[in-house]
Amino acid sequence: MEPYIFIDESRGFMANFDNLFLKEIFRDFNDGGGRNMLNIMLYGCNGRMGQMITQMLKEDETMKIVAGIDGYTGINNSYPVFSKIEDCHLKADVVVDFSNAEGIDALIDYSVAKKLPLVLCTTGLSPEQIRGVEEASKEVAILKSANMSLGINLLLKLVQDATKVLSNANFDIEIVERHHNQKVDAPSGTAIALADAINQALEEEYSYAFDRSQVREKRGTKEIGLSAVRGGTIVGEHDVIFAGIDEVFEFKHTAYSRSVFGKGAIEAARFLAGKPAGMYSMKDVVEV
Repeated sequence: MEPYIFIDESRGFMANFDNLFLKEIFRDFNDGGGRNMLNIMLYGCNGRMGQMITQMLKEDETMKIVAGIDGYTGINNSYPVFSKIEDCHLKADVVVDFSNAEGIDALIDYSVAKKLPLVLCTTGLSPEQIRGVEEASKEVAILKSANMSLGINLLLKLVQDATKVLSNANFDIEIVERHHNQKVDAPSGTAIALADAINQALEEEYSYAFDRSQVREKRGTKEIGLSAVRGGTIVGEHDVIFAGIDEVFEFKHTAYSRSVFGKGAIEAARFLAGKPAGMYSMKDVVEV
């Protein structure tokens, strides 16, 4: 039987791992003992992810949403909603962002002015915006990650460790990702992040192969293959395959619901509140 690690986020992370290991890796989301209430500002509160986080925090005894920001104010939330962030004067401990690139500049300015730690979940930022985020992190704590899933961010660490061992044994490395039929980009940003993490462990010596249909030649020894599948309502699956002679080692992560990204963002907010200025990532949240 070939080695296989499966991270299933519908029943908790890494279902095949020992519970004691999990306790060492993740904080207990539901244990609020001894913690003060954390006040959240939700930027993009009326979007799909904003509403998911709103529902997730309704019964939470350790965190609450004190204000929401969204250009669309037609949803009746349990907290006040402002169409512009500069109109909000309510105090919060951290702001969680699930908006779009167009609204990021105002968010960054507000976060710096208020010294309000920011969990930045919006993707597709321009190079100028990314530079702006980096500059802002010199004045306020900012957490930015390509994928907010705790499982994926643990996987980034695991594949690096595996790469350091298996690449020396001449294992080929392939990444296969699967998403719903409405996703327009391929390969996914998470697949690229996994490839980048692997290549970092290989001292950036490998190239990426996205399409082999146009080239008739053997696979290169120093390449990472990336393949994309689009169909149905698949939320997200990522396989990292290490293929050697007569054996294959695989890592697999499956997200059954977008709630895994909400859980990660909530845990990121818990981590970031009170942190000094600097740039953080989900690697800092996942305790490995």
